[in-house]
Amino acid sequence: MLFNDFVYIFVFVPIVFFSFFSLIKLKNVKVAKFFLFFSSVFFYCWESVTYLPLLLFSIVFNYCISKGINITNTIKYRKLLLTIGIICNLLILGFFKYINITIDSLDYIFSITVFHISFPLAISYYTFQQVAFLIDSFRQEINKYTFLDYAIFVSFFPQLISGPIILQQEIMPQLAILQKKLNFKNIAIGLFIFTIGLFKKVVIADTFAVWADSGFDVANNLDFFEAWATSLSYTFQIYFDFSGYTDMAIGSALLFNIKIPTNFNSPYKSTNIREFWRRWHITLSRFLKNYIYIPLGGSKKGDRKTYNNLMITFIVAGLWHGAGWNFLLWGVLHGIALIIHRYWDKSGFRLWKRLSWLLTFAFINCSWIFFRSKNFEDAINILSSMFSLKNIVIYQFLKNTLSFLSTYGIKFDIMFQNMNGSKWTFILIFIGFIFVLCFKNSNEIIKELKSNYTYLVFGITIFLISILYLNSIRETVFIYNDF
Repeated sequence: MLFNDFVYIFVFVPIVFFSFFSLIKLKNVKVAKFFLFFSSVFFYCWESVTYLPLLLFSIVFNYCISKGINITNTIKYRKLLLTIGIICNLLILGFFKYINITIDSLDYIFSITVFHISFPLAISYYTFQQVAFLIDSFRQEINKYTFLDYAIFVSFFPQLISGPIILQQEIMPQLAILQKKLNFKNIAIGLFIFTIGLFKKVVIADTFAVWADSGFDVANNLDFFEAWATSLSYTFQIYFDFSGYTDMAIGSALLFNIKIPTNFNSPYKSTNIREFWRRWHITLSRFLKNYIYIPLGGSKKGDRKTYNNLMITFIVAGLWHGAGWNFLLWGVLHGIALIIHRYWDKSGFRLWKRLSWLLTFAFINCSWIFFRSKNFEDAINILSSMFSLKNIVIYQFLKNTLSFLSTYGIKFDIMFQNMNGSKWTFILIFIGFIFVLCFKNSNEIIKELKSNYTYLVFGITIFLISILYLNSIRETVFIYNDF
């Protein structure tokens, strides 16, 4: 079940919401919590129950390991339990993450027909979340908790599928003292933010998705403007797709008086790559920093060791996103960018802020090409077209005015036709820049949200527009669901 699904919006959430608070009103808090857990499991199993046993096993296994760590006084056995827990979690994640690429390699080498194993939904998120929990247990940073609270912490449906990667102190205290009354302020904010997220996903992201998908499918046929339009379409698609998901997750959780952490904060406003990673997938960045980069030594053991730690961390980030050379290369590129930024920052030189933003955005846009491309060849073809002036096509109606450009090899024809674009492609890309650079983000809107007719009318309007779009387009999954 997806957040942008009629069943989720009009059936699942209303039933869970009213049933949950009805049970609490009857003073059955434990039953209400169990119902919330059951609802989360039902949400997870909507498409398939195949990997439900894996999710339940992961919850029970990690709960037992964490309890063992908490009750064991001997540091030797605490380390042993932690090691067993981390290794088992990573082995399971690694198996499902990389088994298919291993099978494909065997198929390529030996030309044998083999099967593929479907990737378990949400395994990357609940694995990292529980690894962090085990490490926090070892550090004795965990308060007392019940199995039911732990199970909800892992499986809570607003954050289960694509994060955020939540730490125990961010949600377990809320479960322990669960608010027993409807909070109409939370409901109003939750519905409003959910509606904004829905609009971002189905109206904006899915519009850019059509051009991005078409462009990447014909990567070797794109001209100069088509290559730039393709790359920028995906850059804006993934932005509004993930931002929309984050808003809908926060909004859904608020309906139950549960606040989950911010995971997205206008990353395309960043003026350097370090700032970008403080704004993009914030909880993943936090996990990489606190549980990989710092344990490796962080920046405390000299420049060379710091650069090595950064590279290792972002190789892990690339591999976490997917089993493929494109994801590995994407992670390496970001690791190199962070190393260059750190070296530049230590040198004391400063760039003009707008130039710094332009270089940062250009790098992010180009790196997304490797992230999205089906193979390395497609990525190189798109980049080659983006930085070559040998294949430029502009609109036919400009031929009489700009005919002298023909001597420079510029052609006059239909623009954006290879990527199924139109004149709206350029216009909406321009509007995309305005949205990400000039408008307030959802975090800022929440702080300023007031109960008045302006917000009410605005919310109803964009909700109706979103529903109309949702009813007229094919259902599309969130990009980060695949990770």
